Amino acid sequence: MTASAAMAVPAAAPALRTPAGPVPAGAPWWNPQRGSAMPFHRYRPARERVEVRTNPEGRQWPSRQIERAPLWVPVDLRDGNQALAEPMDPARKRRMFDVQVAMGFKEIEVGYPSASRADFDFVRHLADSGAVPDDVTAVVFTAARADLIERTFASIAGLPRAVVHLYTATAPVWREVVIRRERAELRSLVEEAATLMARLADRAPGVRFQFSPEVFNLTEPDFVLEVCNGLTALWDASPDRPVVHNLPATVEIATPNVYADQIEYMHRHLDRRDAVILSVHPHNDRGTGVACAELALLAGAQRVEGCLFGNGERTGNVDLVTLALNLHTQGVDPMLDFSDIDAIRATVEHCNRLPVPGRHPYVGDLVHTAYSGTHQDAIKKGFEHHARRAAELGVPAARAPWDVPYLPIDPADLGRDYEAVIRVNSQSGKGGIAYLLKDRYGLDLPPALRADFSRIVQAAADDSGEEITAKALWDLFDAAYLAPADRGPLTLTGWRAVEAAPGRHEFTGILRGPGDGAGGRDGGGRTITGTGNGPLSALAGALATAGVPVHIEHYAEHATGPGPDSPAVAYVRIRSGEDGWWGAGQDTSVLTASVRSVLSAVNRARADRS
Repeated sequence: MTASAAMAVPAAAPALRTPAGPVPAGAPWWNPQRGSAMPFHRYRPARERVEVRTNPEGRQWPSRQIERAPLWVPVDLRDGNQALAEPMDPARKRRMFDVQVAMGFKEIEVGYPSASRADFDFVRHLADSGAVPDDVTAVVFTAARADLIERTFASIAGLPRAVVHLYTATAPVWREVVIRRERAELRSLVEEAATLMARLADRAPGVRFQFSPEVFNLTEPDFVLEVCNGLTALWDASPDRPVVHNLPATVEIATPNVYADQIEYMHRHLDRRDAVILSVHPHNDRGTGVACAELALLAGAQRVEGCLFGNGERTGNVDLVTLALNLHTQGVDPMLDFSDIDAIRATVEHCNRLPVPGRHPYVGDLVHTAYSGTHQDAIKKGFEHHARRAAELGVPAARAPWDVPYLPIDPADLGRDYEAVIRVNSQSGKGGIAYLLKDRYGLDLPPALRADFSRIVQAAADDSGEEITAKALWDLFDAAYLAPADRGPLTLTGWRAVEAAPGRHEFTGILRGPGDGAGGRDGGGRTITGTGNGPLSALAGALATAGVPVHIEHYAEHATGPGPDSPAVAYVRIRSGEDGWWGAGQDTSVLTASVRSVLSAVNRARADRS
């Protein structure tokens, strides 16, 4: 596909209505945005939809810090499963459950057993098979209806521990449109259901209770307190048998600070606070689910429900992976294991039949990748600094404090290698190119050579429009700087360099070339000799006798790996007049690599001039 075809606008694209309304009065001169035709007037701001109460002495959550992980509760097997076009089959459910146990979750919502036979059978499978470890509690979900509650309790028979999660919507719009009950009627419905749960739990002493006032964030705060405090009393919550009050942002309607205010109000006013586990369940309709959860923790929440990688209705539930790894990057133990993040992702993708996007925080294929030249240069220098710092501290690099530009987390902590950290395309610079050649092939290019080679790479990337792999970089470097030693107009054979006396070196060899002053037209070659204070200066003297003046301006060499058998690579820059050329050579002999680098540079100069 040509570039113009790739950028063509599809014929079926809808016509956009470019904003053409007036510039708002008082707008600064630098903001010429105009009024749009979007029907924004149809929507009310959150402050007009729900009362938000705050502490008279002021908010406390803005000055707090998260210093320990909350109780994480994955709801992939219930809430996440309900959002799938193809719900999980038993094998997928079990695989998801097992990976969550392996990661370290201690409370897992395993299903909605009254909603489908599949969910009921899965909960029975867990109970009958002994799949639930001794320190893991299963959570089951039910609506406030007697027959559904009874079936829910039947599903957990035999489980030594379980949480029965009761829910009902409490927000005015839901009360008026969906449930069609007044506040008092709805509270009676909830308490009847809670009373039945308490009676059934008398025969199951390992059962605890949870309540969710669905759409909490759009419910009047006094009504939420009334219902929650009533259930705390009805269930006789105590510190050794606490009740969970779970406060969902069922549909996000405001900025995260509003949710934090709502949670802090409940935190400060719930009865028997030491007997209540305050839980949150943020959704992501505004794309701020993670922020809502973090601010809720600052505001007093102790438990977070969400899904791995954020699957859920509409734009999803809050992403527990992102939340937990956010803590990890702040030096707080997430109390979950992500040391093989790719295996976790593969399991979730298999179970959900949904891909995790390439830019998803921490786990996407591209989140640790830099294409930009400035980013690549900073990361390269950061890795070098990290290695030096680890050596100074006398610890392995994997245990040294992490502080690398553009990488908030060490990919190795997640079981990732560094191969994808720096990748090259037309936006890349010399730092990234140099990093890949050093990391994969052991080539530590001198800074000036990096700039020279980057122009060659840039031209190749512009021509192809595609990413340049590390192998492609090596091929470009080989063709540009190594191969000319063998495939140029001049060849050098039968050479030797000796130290005839201290500080005096002699070079001899046979130089062949096609009728250009270095040999006859038949390419038979001629013997050249030269002396100098080192092997390369002697080589330069020998070439000068054949009419090939060489001024060596820069020279560097190094081994490409550890051990005596590791090849050496040499880099040389020669100058002739105003122009200069780089060459490189590689061999197990440093001297041979050096001679080849000079011959490569000479041949590149000749090829350019011709």
